[in-house]
Amino acid sequence: MDEGSEKLALLDRSEYLYLRQITEPRDNSLRIVVQEAIGNRAKAPAGVQGIPKAILSGAAPIESTGTCKTFVLHWPRYVAYLVTEEAVGSCGVRGDEVFIGRFFRTYEKSHLLDHIARDTGGHFKPFRHYKIICLNHLIDVVSTFAPEIEVIEGSGPKPSRHPVQ
Repeated sequence: MDEGSEKLALLDRSEYLYLRQITEPRDNSLRIVVQEAIGNRAKAPAGVQGIPKAILSGAAPIESTGTCKTFVLHWPRYVAYLVTEEAVGSCGVRGDEVFIGRFFRTYEKSHLLDHIARDTGGHFKPFRHYKIICLNHLIDVVSTFAPEIEVIEGSGPKPSRHPVQ
């Protein structure tokens, strides 16, 4: 396994991921920053108005802590990218798509690849479809390049709390 594959495997083993930043450092290049998060059982969930405490029993906030890693993915060029709100992006029928990975997916066959093949042209290299599954966001990237990835150890907490059961 090469270094890039090891880093992607580490990202894929995260408990949860949050999208922290998406930018185009220059035209047609893409930089995505995601941070792992955990169900922080060391913290009791904050009371939520209108929700009985019994329902929150055993719940823990999902948050990035000081030990969570940050992953910076960079595509030097992309064909297309799409950011979708997680709840609506998770609703389609996708049984005919073929991919490997859990939170970082590489597709061999997908509806997005079909769309790109139909609706674009002028590509001299084969392109691949990558998807990053985050809490609240799904990020699809089509590129002729695999992403370069940097792992930042224990990058510190970012404000975000969501109860999980």
